Amino acid sequence: MHPQVVSNAVVNPDLAEFPLSYRPERQATGHVVPVSLLERKAAGETLFAEGDEANNIFEIVRGVLRIVKLLPDGRRQITGFLSAGHVVGLAPEGIHVYSAEAVTEVTLRRYRRAAFERLIDEVPGFAKKLLAVTSHELRLAQDQMLLLGRKTAMERIASFLLIIMEQQAGDSEEIVDVPMTRSDIADYLGLTIETVSRTLTKLKQDGFIALLTPNRMKIQNLDELVELAAGSYDTSL
Repeated sequence: MHPQVVSNAVVNPDLAEFPLSYRPERQATGHVVPVSLLERKAAGETLFAEGDEANNIFEIVRGVLRIVKLLPDGRRQITGFLSAGHVVGLAPEGIHVYSAEAVTEVTLRRYRRAAFERLIDEVPGFAKKLLAVTSHELRLAQDQMLLLGRKTAMERIASFLLIIMEQQAGDSEEIVDVPMTRSDIADYLGLTIETVSRTLTKLKQDGFIALLTPNRMKIQNLDELVELAAGSYDTSL
């Protein structure tokens, strides 16, 4: 069976590979019809914009998206960075209340809304899996509220690095790839670009991290970074 053409590059789907994709639908003719298609977005491309009709729901297969809200005065607030396994575009009212933009090249599984809703009704375990995904995203939103409301710049940056490290869950716990720009990080943490750069330098000087490249860091002391993020590290030491 040949993959169907979608916008940008086409990837041959493998339903078993992805956390929300259990099976294809079957028409009465017996032909297998995929309930979703895979597509790619280049870094910087917009997946959907705030105010657009939410006709599709997307599951991230690989790469990173940023979730953006525009404030009344034109400034942007980044409310999250989502990676593989996250779902975007649920929009229960049928209109997107935020924009989703590619930070890196992103591969996505696109579901038509009607097909996605049928999966919830018909596929055993699908709704439970979706609940687990959305519950995790709610926890991340709560974490960001704490970041913006109570933490110092050092604590915010430390918490951000731990969040990214958890999302990557790579082979090396010590290495953290940070594909976001300093501007992205600032708009997520409610800081200025200068404060982000100054704080990263301070974390390096204090031995918490090593800056291998502008977008790759090594965690030098994970336990102390966790303490710093929690507000229990004595920065006067």
